[in-house]
Amino acid sequence: MKKESFVIGVDYGTDSVRSIIVNTATGEEIASSVHYYSRWKKGLYCNAADSQFRQHPLDYVEGLTTTITNCLKQAGLAVAENVVAIGVDTTGSTPVAVDESGTPLALHPEFAENPNAMFVLWKDHTSVNEAAEINQHATKFDTNYLQYVGGIYSSEWFWAKLLHILRSDEAVRKSCVSWVEHCDWIPFLLTGGKHIKDLKRSVCAAGHKGLWAEAFNGYPPNEFFTSLDPLLDGYVTSLGQQIFASDTSAGTLSQEWANKLGLSENVIVAVGAFDAHMGAVGGQIEPYHLSKVMGTSTCDILVAPTNDLADKTVKGICGQVTGSVIPGMLGLEAGQSAFGDTYAWFKNMLLQPVHELLTQSKTITDEQAHQLQSEFNDQLIAHLSKAATALPLREDDELALDWFNGRRTPDANQFLTSSIHGLNLGTNAASIFKALVEATCFGAKMIVDRFISEGVPVKGLIGLGGVAKKSPYIMQVMADIMNMPIRIHKSEQTCALGAAMFAATAAGAYTKVEEAMSQMGQGFDATYHPNPANTDYYTKRYKKYQAAGKFTEQHSPKQ
Repeated sequence: MKKESFVIGVDYGTDSVRSIIVNTATGEEIASSVHYYSRWKKGLYCNAADSQFRQHPLDYVEGLTTTITNCLKQAGLAVAENVVAIGVDTTGSTPVAVDESGTPLALHPEFAENPNAMFVLWKDHTSVNEAAEINQHATKFDTNYLQYVGGIYSSEWFWAKLLHILRSDEAVRKSCVSWVEHCDWIPFLLTGGKHIKDLKRSVCAAGHKGLWAEAFNGYPPNEFFTSLDPLLDGYVTSLGQQIFASDTSAGTLSQEWANKLGLSENVIVAVGAFDAHMGAVGGQIEPYHLSKVMGTSTCDILVAPTNDLADKTVKGICGQVTGSVIPGMLGLEAGQSAFGDTYAWFKNMLLQPVHELLTQSKTITDEQAHQLQSEFNDQLIAHLSKAATALPLREDDELALDWFNGRRTPDANQFLTSSIHGLNLGTNAASIFKALVEATCFGAKMIVDRFISEGVPVKGLIGLGGVAKKSPYIMQVMADIMNMPIRIHKSEQTCALGAAMFAATAAGAYTKVEEAMSQMGQGFDATYHPNPANTDYYTKRYKKYQAAGKFTEQHSPKQ
């Protein structure tokens, strides 16, 4: 290793991809760049009413090229010459149909506009029926193949999405050779992979979404899938037998990508993982401290020594996998299907008619209308937060459920929907916003309570992501409802930073990722402490939230 070396962390989120260049010795961020997916921004290939959310691979490729080249331009030639590795994280489960060469079908002309040939985003719930079938089917086997994913398979995950696409689209079905997670495809792309058998699949994706488990010596057998639907025949074989942790090299940059990015072909590309898992590392996770990556959804990550939970499985979470977060430790995942998305829905609902009226106004110019739209977009959530903070806390305040995109955990159920209770003529925007914030925080408490009830202690909370950094009101409500402090990590880009830490480890700058966390971590810059005066109020409100949720679940379609 050179005396001064640098790594690139690439973080694919729901709306954008961001890349950073980091000093391997200090964790200092040298440059950063963000690219918003152009097709996604236009709403192409999506239908929210049908829970269909697809992303074109070209959005990913363009964002990768743009952000890395922008970062290198900012950093200068001296830094570019000393970049030793690239690490990548993505949303998940976000898989895609590929051909024998590992190429997503949407990159072929005949599939270029076919949503079923594109990446099926984590929040796509078109496979709710297939997930229900998997859950029912699993009960027919002596081996419980769902025991390491919380006992319930979700429509947000790998196999349910594959089965739905195969059933829905004959053309895709005939051309599909395998099914690949986004976090596994990007390293394969960067290293110039030419055949699907050469793709290195991550333990993170395989274990949390793909039903891979050490106890099974791999995935469930082919018969498990073919007896569910013959269309699945052979797909488990196409996944291969080996899985890899993210401190492992997936290879080096291909000549094509080295030339495209302006980097050396000796640059190592680390095995990928999901954003929350790498974000937990970037946010300096500690054993039994729940790392909450709070963005459009939340992903809650907890790590524990493997021996502590050797014979324990936690019901209703998104999996427990050795090495999915920190190699050699058990990684447990939970989360909420809608967090920031809940606030975005409310903001958009309020502003949509305002924007339409501004556009049609004869009083102001188009330019003024556009400026006002931008101003309202930027300020509304902060304005609502200030107004909600000033509201008195009353036990009969409006109450909401946070299931706007179904429920991820505890106990996945994407058939569930949200609701708002206690509306009257005195209800205003601030009181509804207050109810939505409380709902998302009550949903977060349900996750903590599940871990504790299953014998897994939660000793502290770590807040990461955009909501944690930008929303003091929401974080204070979170601390009050959880009745425990929540530390906010200093880094604005914990997921990309975690990817950079894994890249540094894969390149040999550190022997294990815990060393990279210690040396490259940026620490914490805020802590929200619970207000004891609000404890009784939120205890009573939480019981009402649970009762409303129970009622809704009893009157919803069954999985």
